[in-house]
Amino acid sequence: MIRLSGRFRSALIIGGQGIRSRKLRTFLSMISLFLGVLAVVTVQAGAETLKTMQLADLELRAGKDGTRQMYLPPMPDAMDAALTTVAGKPGAVGVMGYQAIIGEPNVLPINQGAAPFDNDSGNYYGPGMQMYCDPMTHECRPLEPDPAAQPRGQAIELVLQGLTGDIRQFRPFRPVTGDWLDFGGDPSYSPRLVLNKEAAKGFTRYQVPAEMRVEGATANPTPRIIGVVDDGNPQPTAYVRVDEMRNWMPKPVANQMYGPGLQLMFSPDAGETEALVVRKLTALGISGGMIQIQTVNERKNIANQLAIVRWIFLGMAALVLLIGVAGILNVGLATVGERIEEFALRRAVGTPRSLLAGIVLAETLLTGLLTAAAAIGFGVAAFNVVADLLSSRAPQLADVSFPWQAGLAGVIAGLVAGLLGGLIPAVRAARIPIATVMRA
Repeated sequence: MIRLSGRFRSALIIGGQGIRSRKLRTFLSMISLFLGVLAVVTVQAGAETLKTMQLADLELRAGKDGTRQMYLPPMPDAMDAALTTVAGKPGAVGVMGYQAIIGEPNVLPINQGAAPFDNDSGNYYGPGMQMYCDPMTHECRPLEPDPAAQPRGQAIELVLQGLTGDIRQFRPFRPVTGDWLDFGGDPSYSPRLVLNKEAAKGFTRYQVPAEMRVEGATANPTPRIIGVVDDGNPQPTAYVRVDEMRNWMPKPVANQMYGPGLQLMFSPDAGETEALVVRKLTALGISGGMIQIQTVNERKNIANQLAIVRWIFLGMAALVLLIGVAGILNVGLATVGERIEEFALRRAVGTPRSLLAGIVLAETLLTGLLTAAAAIGFGVAAFNVVADLLSSRAPQLADVSFPWQAGLAGVIAGLVAGLLGGLIPAVRAARIPIATVMRA
């Protein structure tokens, strides 16, 4: 082991001296290899960044992987029992949906049906349309609402999400401004709202009265907007404590205001709370077929799709890397040709063939490492500049740093290129006969 360690050290020292004595030739080798290593670093960094951004958006919309989601039918007793069970429990949150209109009374909202304020997709978000069908031609067309019946006014419609606890443990919303809901203390009679970015756009663009109407409420409460978050939802949405909404509704009405039903979210370690909810629902006569439970597993699905794209681009980067390998091979063969007498003399004084091969390989491997360091440094600087320039359009980039996987891939690419480019010159150097020194 000591002898091998000494040979390895000698090869590194002599290889380093060779690089220092041939700076221009080493620089030319690095130029040919730089683009190949940079291509590998760029592909790996781009793939990891894209994966991070995609997963971040998925977690905003669908929840973190491993989250257990339970959907209950709109049955008042069942939902009341479920809400009571998960209220205040760690790792469990109930979510119920309302439609709310904030603004002038007795008018059509500006974005009827809680449509996005720049709805260029052509999607319809409003209530069901009445249709007129001509008995002669059998052609049907939607009937436009009568503006005189209910004129459009200064009002905004939103999707109102009532929460029993902090949903950010499952869907990590990105804070934009203000505060998040505080679930401690008694519920307020002035509902506190946290808007998403689309809803905030509407309240910034239009001036509307602070009066909120929710179907079934005993009166129109005055809401308070306390913050804005990015939830990845294109529809105007607001988040509120569910108990603050139920202050304004009789219990029979409050238990029917869930639209398609109630959603419960459980962390993987909240299995006991989930089982308790199921037992209570079963005791109420609800069959298992009416309770839908699923586990969020979006990370695995998106990772498989991104892996295919990554391998395609890595294949293209490998072709560019091969050009660098060819450059190192050319320079290495030329260098060995110039140093035949030196290597023959070393053989004559007892230098082993393995050490001669190690000297050549040490030079190419050190060249590969130096090139990888330069490519990684350039990649880090370019990544930070691009992230700063695009962070206004893609807020996810503000919190993304250069992935270490890309740096590791660059180091491996540099070493592999140095090994492949130096293998043939190393073999040739090891085969130089001792008699060559006599001819010199």
